[in-house]
Amino acid sequence: MAEFDPRALFDVLDRHGVRYVLIGGMAAILHGASHVTTDVDVVPQDSRENLERLSDALREIHARIRISGEPDGVPFDHAGESLARVRVWNLQTDIGDLDITFEPSGTRGFEDLRRDAVVMHLRSGDVTVASLADVVRSKEAADRPRDRAALPGLRALLTAERAAERS
Repeated sequence: MAEFDPRALFDVLDRHGVRYVLIGGMAAILHGASHVTTDVDVVPQDSRENLERLSDALREIHARIRISGEPDGVPFDHAGESLARVRVWNLQTDIGDLDITFEPSGTRGFEDLRRDAVVMHLRSGDVTVASLADVVRSKEAADRPRDRAALPGLRALLTAERAAERS
């Protein structure tokens, strides 16, 4: 199992010019949530050119399909056109797990999330992060046990964020 290095994942995506919005647990953490996550969830722009850049990034980090019982993952054809045919990819890479989804629960995908996304400046560079409201919206729609467990804390953060915006 690869050591989880989200900054390295962002660096590879950025180096290849991949347009994406970060969502999920890592986005929640960057907004101030205290829970732990072991993967990075991204929503890529689904243009042909961007998917080819994403394919190049996945090749660099030796992406494989993450499947229970297959510790080394399963190789796959991650050419841009292949990526476009499947709407959710759960991958393992040399630098940690990466989940790619084109339309997270409760959203309409990249353009929808990009509208209210914020650019956060990390030591490794800028990352476009879904707004906290969009993270909450997606977790509410997904309605998985882990999402339900995280929602009270995320809603409290969102209330505090909105109060700060009003003052």
